[in-house]
Amino acid sequence: MLILQCNLADTYESFGHLEKALRMERDVYSERVRLHGEEHEKTVIAASNYARGLANLQRFEEAKALLRKTMPVARRVLEEGHHLILTMRWTYAAALYDNTGATLDDLREAATTLEDAERIARRVLGGAHPTTAGMGGALRAVRAALRARDAPGSA
Repeated sequence: MLILQCNLADTYESFGHLEKALRMERDVYSERVRLHGEEHEKTVIAASNYARGLANLQRFEEAKALLRKTMPVARRVLEEGHHLILTMRWTYAAALYDNTGATLDDLREAATTLEDAERIARRVLGGAHPTTAGMGGALRAVRAALRARDAPGSA
């Protein structure tokens, strides 16, 4: 049932029903924690999906809090170069820099996170992989935002 709910949430998301998708992702995550505990790969996957849903709805503080809690778990449960860890780090960086209230420190943390994750993705997945390429694009955007903040006359 949880796999079905996860697939249905993905379908809702693809049709723009982000709130419905988020409710299902939250329910799947809660049930995975109940069934398997926090230190299980399926729970980590559910947490990643839930965090992505939060970020899609611009609920950045909640997404960051969930990822700060679950990324260390993912590192214990999975290998460092695992695709899921890389995408969690990308989602975390996005929650930092997509926020209109992002501070200079947020942008710097996003850049550092993406630099490290993209380096690992390039080594593990290759430069042509969509995740690696997407992280590279996000990193360029963060660096541009940092340069704009550092420009003379910027606030």
